[in-house]
Amino acid sequence: MRSVVFDIGETLISDTRYWGDWARWLGVPQHTLSALVGIVVAQGRDNADAIRILRPGVDVAAEWRARQAAGRGDYLDETDLYPDVRPALSRLREAGLWVGIAGNQNAAVSGLLRDLGLPADGIATSAEWGVSKPGPGFFERVVEWAPGEPHEIVYVGDHPMNDVTPARSAGLRAAHLRRGPIGLTTTAEDADWTVDSLTELAELLVGRQ
Repeated sequence: MRSVVFDIGETLISDTRYWGDWARWLGVPQHTLSALVGIVVAQGRDNADAIRILRPGVDVAAEWRARQAAGRGDYLDETDLYPDVRPALSRLREAGLWVGIAGNQNAAVSGLLRDLGLPADGIATSAEWGVSKPGPGFFERVVEWAPGEPHEIVYVGDHPMNDVTPARSAGLRAAHLRRGPIGLTTTAEDADWTVDSLTELAELLVGRQ
């Protein structure tokens, strides 16, 4: 293995702030929106459908632009990171692996992640690339971007259908992280590894070097 590339939401960062900010913007209790997110995720639907349930007919993209215009767009700080992120990424880099971060996020998230000074060699988002998961184009970009042949690249994520299955279809290795509402309630039979933490994953991958 030469490279390890990580999903972002519920892999490196908790979505707690994300949905909390949406709840405040929509004027609903945070637990109500969180419960709706859990329901639509369990049904295999787009998690933005939780917003559509609360506001039938809403244009989510337009609502997002309104949030940005009001100065209430994305924000990240150290408290949004899961505690195993820095140690695990550092461990992988120390072992000589190239570490990348790439997920379905708007372009602003790249800057926010870079500002955190994470131990990563590259950071990218679907908005920057113009392709998103689970589309094959996203994983084609991962292969172009990360050093190594496809079978030498590991993609890590919590979502079997968005992360694991399309990564494997592109010829990459894949790790399923049991974290967050999707990761904890789904299985990924085609994953090369299933882990409960990034610490566990780092030790597995370093042990194979």
